[in-house]
Amino acid sequence: MKNTQRIRERLLKAVRPTRLLDMATKLVAVPSRTGEAKGVLDCFADLLKAEGFTVERPDGGYPQAPAVAVRWHGKKPGKTLQFNGHLDTVHLPFVPPRVEGDLLRGSGSSDMKAGTAAAAEALLALRDADALETGAILLTAHDLHETPWGDGRQLNAMIHAGYSGDAVLLPEYLNEVLPVIGRGGLTWKISIQRPGAPVHEVMRPAEPNVIAVAAELVNRLLALDVQLSGKRDKLAGAESLFIGQIHSGEIFNQYPQECRLEGTRRWLPGTKHADVERQLRSLLDEVANVTGTTITAELCLMRDAFLLDEKNPFVATFQGAYQSLSGQALPIGAKPFCDDGNSFWALANIPAITHGPRAGGAHTLNEWVSIDDLARVAKLYASTAVEFC
Repeated sequence: MKNTQRIRERLLKAVRPTRLLDMATKLVAVPSRTGEAKGVLDCFADLLKAEGFTVERPDGGYPQAPAVAVRWHGKKPGKTLQFNGHLDTVHLPFVPPRVEGDLLRGSGSSDMKAGTAAAAEALLALRDADALETGAILLTAHDLHETPWGDGRQLNAMIHAGYSGDAVLLPEYLNEVLPVIGRGGLTWKISIQRPGAPVHEVMRPAEPNVIAVAAELVNRLLALDVQLSGKRDKLAGAESLFIGQIHSGEIFNQYPQECRLEGTRRWLPGTKHADVERQLRSLLDEVANVTGTTITAELCLMRDAFLLDEKNPFVATFQGAYQSLSGQALPIGAKPFCDDGNSFWALANIPAITHGPRAGGAHTLNEWVSIDDLARVAKLYASTAVEFC
């Protein structure tokens, strides 16, 4: 083991919960819907500059909200561990930060501003304790994470530009398992349209009924979901097609011109994103040809599928750090959502572990995160860095 007990004790004491909470609160206080995260990224950059770090602002192809990157080097060359977080939030009304007992509440507190602050606190603790003997830390934060308003392209461009480490930790709100597999996913929006103008239903023409066509399409999509469910992983579950919304008409007795459907498609490692899109578009074209309607689809990739080799040395390193702090190992499991770890694996085959604070309410108006658990995450990230780098 590289680090001695003395270094470990010094490092853990260097984590300052008050400083961490202050940073997390300041980040939550800045509204930052996906595509509009410049303000919070500027805030994060200023907080890190105030701590004496040199902050890079790569635009990742999205100059409207330049990302944040900080590099911290140990005493000798070695591996680089990356801490990566997104600071954009879903498009819901803004909820300002407030502290209630052990909980920090507010927009992005769970997903994932507070977790990103914990990663930054780990970096600060490593610096303050002078605990990084070898290697380096790369801390990154960005916009364009949340689908469908973003598609991950800013981070993807950063990865292609070299803003990546030898391994990655992501402080998303998952901490009960060590995820080694996750499904890829896309969102879809389908529009079924007929020719002609809106008319009263008693005057309706002999044209396709878009609601009837939607019913036919729903049946076919549900049948596809059953077919897809045959491909299953014991941890991640089955491939799927989900229908979440159906909309049509302006009033009860107007013959509608359009029917809209929305949902998701999720797939396992081994299934190609291009094949997923091709299969779905082929089904839509077939229904359109049979019914005489025009069917268009907007497909937005969340992330491709994710896989982590359990035998990768980084897994053992992380497990060792976790066990030293908690006294037990994390069970191996699956990642239920798509996150940036999927991109690191799909684009660069970089091992990525998602592990964040105890939190809840993501994608709702009631987000919260445990303040005490933020400090635990900071200590875990810092300890993992000492062992890995």
